[in-house]
Amino acid sequence: METTKRCWVTGAAGLIGHAAAHAVPLPPGWAAVPLARGDLELADGPAVAARFRADRPDAILHCAAMSRSPDCQRDPVLARSWNVEATRRLAGLAADIPFALLSTDLVFDGKKGNYREDDAVGPLSVYAETKVEAEAAVRQNPRHLVVRTSLNHGHSPTGNRGFNEEILAAWRAGRSLRLFADEFRNPIAAVVTARAVWELLARGASGIVHVAGTEKLSRWEIGMALAARHPEGRGLVEAGRLSEYQGAPRAPDTTLDCTRARAWLGFPLPGYREWLAGNP
Repeated sequence: METTKRCWVTGAAGLIGHAAAHAVPLPPGWAAVPLARGDLELADGPAVAARFRADRPDAILHCAAMSRSPDCQRDPVLARSWNVEATRRLAGLAADIPFALLSTDLVFDGKKGNYREDDAVGPLSVYAETKVEAEAAVRQNPRHLVVRTSLNHGHSPTGNRGFNEEILAAWRAGRSLRLFADEFRNPIAAVVTARAVWELLARGASGIVHVAGTEKLSRWEIGMALAARHPEGRGLVEAGRLSEYQGAPRAPDTTLDCTRARAWLGFPLPGYREWLAGNP
């Protein structure tokens, strides 16, 4: 009889972590152990080590992160504690088991787009810098998997983690949004990202893999696609330019080449508008 592989899923109250722990079918022989902040404080090293010894998981899928870039800019010390030190601590405990880290397309500077896994990184923000450092920590594990993804659409337990949730909340409050027409990403549904990560883990994938949607869309195009499906957003989307932005530097085109993921996965990664059309 095959033994079930138990996988810790950190960040289980977040967008992708919740999808991975609760919203997608798991590969045969795998079971998720959801860990939200209320279950385990990842900044508490002794508590994490004790829980790891007690549970003895067969793998770790690390989705927990301080992921809002403005928050990271305001408090880089806290951002590094969450995104780097907690990751390094977990990766050290998991030296003999598969360790998957959710990372981001924002590790790139956005000067060229269509980035491959072996392209040089060039983080422009504190958040992106911490993810680059987290990736480096995880790569010390011989069975590491780093999954870089893009903007994720979905329904989070808190109702404010998916980019779609933030946009819809603004529209329902009657606020118009000025979205960049010259900042490009590959939006993807969180459930698709989660399904892909599980499949990559089950198939023994390792190294860095890019998982994102197949459409290159600007923030403004994404907003227009959502407005077409949500009447409350019509007339509340304006096109902006990156040159107008006064905050931390933003990468103009962090689109990802997902050729490697497609070679591993047994299902196609959809375009964002294609996925929206099939998921009302």
